[in-house]
Amino acid sequence: MASSERLKNTQVTTDLPAAPSCPGKKTGGTLCVFPGFCDVHTHLREPGFSYKETICTGTMSAAAGGFTAVCAMPNLSPVPDCPENLKIEKDIIARDAVINVYPYGALTVGEKGERLSDLEGMAKDVIAFSDDGKGVQSAAMMEEAMRRCRDLEKIVAAHCEDESLLRGGYIHDGDYALKHSHRGICSMSEWRQVERDLELSAKTGCAYHVCHVSTKESVGLIRQAKKSGVDVTCETAPHYLLLCDEDIKEDGRFKMNPPLRSPDDRDALIEALKDGTVDMIATDHAPHTPEEKSRGLEKSPFGIVGLETAFPALYTVLVLKGVIPLEKLIDLMAYAPRRRFGIPLDDGDKCVWDLSEAKKVTGERFVSMGKSTPFEGMTLKGVLKKVYKNSKLIYSAD
Repeated sequence: MASSERLKNTQVTTDLPAAPSCPGKKTGGTLCVFPGFCDVHTHLREPGFSYKETICTGTMSAAAGGFTAVCAMPNLSPVPDCPENLKIEKDIIARDAVINVYPYGALTVGEKGERLSDLEGMAKDVIAFSDDGKGVQSAAMMEEAMRRCRDLEKIVAAHCEDESLLRGGYIHDGDYALKHSHRGICSMSEWRQVERDLELSAKTGCAYHVCHVSTKESVGLIRQAKKSGVDVTCETAPHYLLLCDEDIKEDGRFKMNPPLRSPDDRDALIEALKDGTVDMIATDHAPHTPEEKSRGLEKSPFGIVGLETAFPALYTVLVLKGVIPLEKLIDLMAYAPRRRFGIPLDDGDKCVWDLSEAKKVTGERFVSMGKSTPFEGMTLKGVLKKVYKNSKLIYSAD
């Protein structure tokens, strides 16, 4: 049976293993049970871009990676910048999602950075506010957004990117770009806006979350802000922890935004993960069609898929090599995202993994409509066997 069919044919089970103590509970042999993972940064593409992904296929892909909750980013069409537009997305979620989906509301109308969205009208129905995919260029606009989100007790989650510094870049402005005559994206384009927003968060008292951190300067600024009492958290993604610009090939599957940075940036992110500066891991799952991603580094769109490889990649490279303990990884993927964003964990949300089994990454076999992954061809330890949502079996590898 195809993976998508396995996910659709859910059934009630009575033999769900007991709730584990962190990190997991052995069920016999090499199987281990973990709480369902939670991804606070997922692009489900619907409404508006269902030729790339849908709520149905995206949440099935999430289940196939061990996730039982995801937060859906707002770069959609229509953009969820008012209750009417948000309702379109919520209706599709109610109809088609196989796991819990918590939508973001857009900070600004159309994510254009010109006028604030109807934040008050959407607050009760969104997990947080973000213009992800774009950085809010106006400091005054961001300050007003933070003041209103503070009053609404909502997190501002920011894609930090100073567009004045991009200069047409599409990969990291490092050795690979120089050697292969590619236009680079400088690290300052990220950390300068992180710096600005941390100052605004301190000024306004707004809870602030930095999306997909990729540079050593960003984590340094966040580390210092935490020490000074700023209410800030941040996420990074598996590819920034496990890869760098030395791994890039002339292929669209290595193009994402922010880009793969230098080895020094990767190492700084790992240290920040270990010391708690990086609070959680999110996938930034961003599917595109195979045709779109076949256009190479310069012409393919930014974005890769990540839901189905996140845990095996991190387990193989970080846990098995002794960089972090398994308990830490489970906290980063299951508990920490929920703590920050107030997302409940149902006792019946579990994923069952065989940690001794390995599998080669083959994008064509993904449940997601997106097939583009920088981990293509890698052999990773940890194979998902079953996923339960509210004690119902929603995924089985059998």
